[in-house]
Amino acid sequence: MNQELFPSLWLQEHDIETPHGVLHVTMRGVPKGNRPVILTYHDIGLNHKSCFNTLFNYEDMQEITQHFAVVHVDAPGQQEGAPPFPTGYRYPTMDELAEMLPSVMTQLKVNSVIGIGVGAGAYVLTRFALNNPSLVEGLVLINVDPCAEGWIDWAASKLSGWTSNLVDIVMAHHFSTDELTENQELIQTYRLHIAQDINQDNLALFCGSYQYRRDLEIERPIVGLNEDTVNTLTYVKTHKGPFVCVCVECNSRLNPTKTTLLKMADCGGLPQVVQPGKLAEAFKYFVQGMGYSKSTHTRLFLWFKHMFLQSFICRLQQTHHSLSARKPNGKGVGSVQMMPV
Repeated sequence: MNQELFPSLWLQEHDIETPHGVLHVTMRGVPKGNRPVILTYHDIGLNHKSCFNTLFNYEDMQEITQHFAVVHVDAPGQQEGAPPFPTGYRYPTMDELAEMLPSVMTQLKVNSVIGIGVGAGAYVLTRFALNNPSLVEGLVLINVDPCAEGWIDWAASKLSGWTSNLVDIVMAHHFSTDELTENQELIQTYRLHIAQDINQDNLALFCGSYQYRRDLEIERPIVGLNEDTVNTLTYVKTHKGPFVCVCVECNSRLNPTKTTLLKMADCGGLPQVVQPGKLAEAFKYFVQGMGYSKSTHTRLFLWFKHMFLQSFICRLQQTHHSLSARKPNGKGVGSVQMMPV
C-alpha cells in the first residue's frame, strides 16, 4: 500500500524488544514532519482495539488523525492471540511498563508523543511523562488514579458478596453499579471480550501489577520555582463512572495553568466507547491549543479560496483569449493588446 496516498490506512505491527521484555505495538500512518505521534495505552481487561477502536474510527477523530501518526501499545500479553507466559515469568511492574516506552519511540523513530491513556494505561503514560518530560508534549488521561491504593478490594466491595471471578472484578473496575445493571448490551459485549478474547493468566498478571502500583507522587508546582516541570495535560472525568474522586484528586496535584478537568455526563466508565464524539471534540481543541491540527472550517475555507482563485484565473484567461481574437470594427469592444513588460 502506498503510505503517502493512504497514510491513515497504512498499518504496521511490531514486536519491540525493551529492557523489560517484548511490547506489541501497532503503528497507523507515518510521522508528519516535526509533529508528535499520538501514543495510546489501554486499561486492564482490554487491548488497544477494544479500548480505542470506537474512538479512532469516529469520523471527527479520523479528521484529526489525518495530521498525526498513531502508535497503539498493547501491554505485555494483552494483545489479540497473545500466548501464555512461561511458568515463572515475572510481569513488569507499572514503573517498568513506563520504562519500556522509550525503546518503542527509538525503534519507530518517534521524537515526541501526545499520549492518550485509560485507567492503568493512563497511569503508565503519566509515569512515563514524569520520567521523560522532554518526550511528551501532552497527555489525555481518562479515569487516571494516581494513588497506590489497590483497586481489587474496592471493586469487589461493589459486588453482591465476595467473588473470586477475575472477569467480574475487572468489569466492576470499568463500570459503575448502575451501568452493570442498566446497559446490558454494552456490559455483555465487554464481559465476553474480557472472558474470551484476553488470555486470563496474562490478564491476572497485568491486574496484579496494577494493584501493586506506587503512588505517582505528583505535586502541584511552586510558582516561580518548578511550574515548568509538568507538561501540558488534560484530564477526563466521568460524571457517573467509578473514577470521579480519584480524577479530582489527580487534578488537584497538577499545575492549574496547564491542566483541564473535563466533566462528561452520561458516559460512564468508558467515555471513549460510549461518547466518542464528545471526547474527539475535546481532543480536537486540545491539539489545536498546542498549535496543531487546523479545524475543518479552516481547511474548507482554504479549499474554497483555492477553487475560487483557480476559477477566477481560468475566466480571466478565457476573456483575454476571446478579446484578443476579435478585430476592431468600430462596434462593441475592440481588441486588447497586451503591453510588453
